[in-house]
Amino acid sequence: MKILYNIPRILISSHKGGAGKTIFTIGLISAFKSLQIKLSTFKKGPDYIDAGWLSKFSQTLCRNLDLFLFDEKDNLYSFYIGSQGSELAIIEGNRGLFDGLDVFGSCSTAKLAKVLKTPVILVLDCTKVTRSLAALVKGFIEFEEDVNIKGVILNKIARTRHENVIRSSIEYYTDIKVLGVLPKLKSLPYERHLGLITSFEYNEKIFLKELARAIKENVDIEKILKYSKEAPILEIEIPKEEEKTEFKNIKIGVFKDEAFQFYYPENLEAFIKLGAEIKYINALKDKSLPNISALYLGGGFPEVQAEILIQNETLMKEVKKAIIEGMPVYAECGGLMYLGEKIIWNNKEYPMVGVLPITFKIEKYPQGHGYVIGKVVSENPFFDRGFFIKGHEFHYSRPIEMKMPEDMKFVFKLEKGYGLNGKYDGICYKNLLASYTHIHIFSVKCWAKKFLEKAKNFME
Repeated sequence: MKILYNIPRILISSHKGGAGKTIFTIGLISAFKSLQIKLSTFKKGPDYIDAGWLSKFSQTLCRNLDLFLFDEKDNLYSFYIGSQGSELAIIEGNRGLFDGLDVFGSCSTAKLAKVLKTPVILVLDCTKVTRSLAALVKGFIEFEEDVNIKGVILNKIARTRHENVIRSSIEYYTDIKVLGVLPKLKSLPYERHLGLITSFEYNEKIFLKELARAIKENVDIEKILKYSKEAPILEIEIPKEEEKTEFKNIKIGVFKDEAFQFYYPENLEAFIKLGAEIKYINALKDKSLPNISALYLGGGFPEVQAEILIQNETLMKEVKKAIIEGMPVYAECGGLMYLGEKIIWNNKEYPMVGVLPITFKIEKYPQGHGYVIGKVVSENPFFDRGFFIKGHEFHYSRPIEMKMPEDMKFVFKLEKGYGLNGKYDGICYKNLLASYTHIHIFSVKCWAKKFLEKAKNFME
């Protein structure tokens, strides 16, 4: 079934990564919330951390939109379900506006803006530059057709003269208006090896107050709102829902806490739509597993919380026992590391669950970063042999010791990505599949139902 749908919307992009898109988007969210506008938020690309920040400040579930992981139709549907009940949708891009997978900009933020027919605001990093930004903006306007750039935000402005030269240059040489400026802020959240710290860990209110004041005093919020209302009607294809009753008594345990929080909302919603119930588990505090039929361990930062995790030995023992007994378990990245023998970080060793004979070490530089394509080459509980998965990975850890006994096997032979060793990702042991690759239900639509089928069989 196809429907016509419209909602005011705006997309925040930039000329590069690290220009301040997330900080500006957070400030914009706060400004619109102060006007009592109901918001929905989206993050372009597979990034969990930025999506967590947008969720925290909008107090709504931020969804990821990704033209590599799933097709245009599913991106439109995800946008539709995520924007229901809101009055304004804010989409944050990733990297530079035209940056994609190849010379043609495949899967870029610009492409997503076209699919969603959304006006674009560019955030420009103005550090050590003035008039040259006018040339950059002029190039952006002319580079690709049908990208509706409506205005720019000048970020990291040093002083009034700095702003005046850039503003005058852009507005003299182009028809684009400067919609606001942000000075260099002092109380920004700090970063670590995967980028910004997670929104779970940040509780300082000084940063938000400083940002909200800067937005209120220096940004034309009304003009941005006006542009958002100019977005045209979209055509959305609504998929047929599957029968719920088959899995109505199935309970899926999901780790969710400061160590594990990287989940796509649609993955969890897929279980619920099929009738299952989600039982959240705090791996730092809960001493035992609840009454569940399967376990889903997402990504996160187990190394950062390792001192606390290792104190919860009783939960670790229960997880190991459940896996040995055949409970279906799906683990991604941080979840994979949690199930290993130990994690080495900052010259300290932290014993983990020990169901997988792997020692992980956190390195200074990324060991795997980007999209993944893998062919299923071994029998496993969740994917048929010959099936291709798409996903993404971003990890600083790597296995430095990995023994593969006869009852364990690699599942994914990689055509793109690094995984566990540059050739394979995913280890299967009984009804456990653990990998560095994060998957999205829209790119592996068989996964949720197969997961629940295994959970149902285990319960019986």
